[in-house]
Amino acid sequence: MGATSVGTVKDFGLNPKQLGAEMGMTAVLHTHSRRLDYHPHLHVIVPGGGVNKVTRQWKKTRGKFLFNKTALAKVFRVRLLTAIKAAGLTLPCKLPDKWVVHCKHVGKGAPALKYLSRYLYRGVISENNIVANHNGEVTFKYTDSNTGQTRYRTLKGEDFLWLVLQHVLPRGFRRVRDYGFLHGNARKLLVLIQLTLKVMISIMPARPRPAFNCPRCQSPMYIQGFIKPAWSSG
Repeated sequence: MGATSVGTVKDFGLNPKQLGAEMGMTAVLHTHSRRLDYHPHLHVIVPGGGVNKVTRQWKKTRGKFLFNKTALAKVFRVRLLTAIKAAGLTLPCKLPDKWVVHCKHVGKGAPALKYLSRYLYRGVISENNIVANHNGEVTFKYTDSNTGQTRYRTLKGEDFLWLVLQHVLPRGFRRVRDYGFLHGNARKLLVLIQLTLKVMISIMPARPRPAFNCPRCQSPMYIQGFIKPAWSSG
């Protein structure tokens, strides 16, 4: 799903009728709904532009508009169904003809990163949302996405644990991936973009090491070496 989603956005960006440039993006895998049901989907944050490698020019999107979300949904649907069939996986008999791609402007700079961090730096459920644990049943609250109202859901303890554990990623899966000029192997291209846009990257000062003070005179001590404990293995 991730490769299909990112590939669709990248191909739209490379299309001369759309943008005609190499794009960069960060994709975050999200596997649950607000009710903690299994609902795998991706949140992709995309800079509003790309670089033309031939002309070495930065091309901006038109205002706050990226691509047509209906066209994105159609292309993504065809590509994902083709990939699923090629992998030999079975599909439900009835599939919706229209799929949804939610595409919106989320700001720039810090606001955009803050939007992304909501899906990155939080667990499946916060302890504050677990409101009760009595008689082998767990009750938690969540916000209904349609009404904005607070709802409550009560489950058996084992069913609640299953809801949480099914969102633990298998080995080899990564929750966050960078693509395009934001990928780790595209540093030269990223430097070219920074020079083109006249972006000045401030150098972060090195963190000072914590001081180890003498317990008697409180003077700072200097580390000369480390002695391996006799009880450690190997």
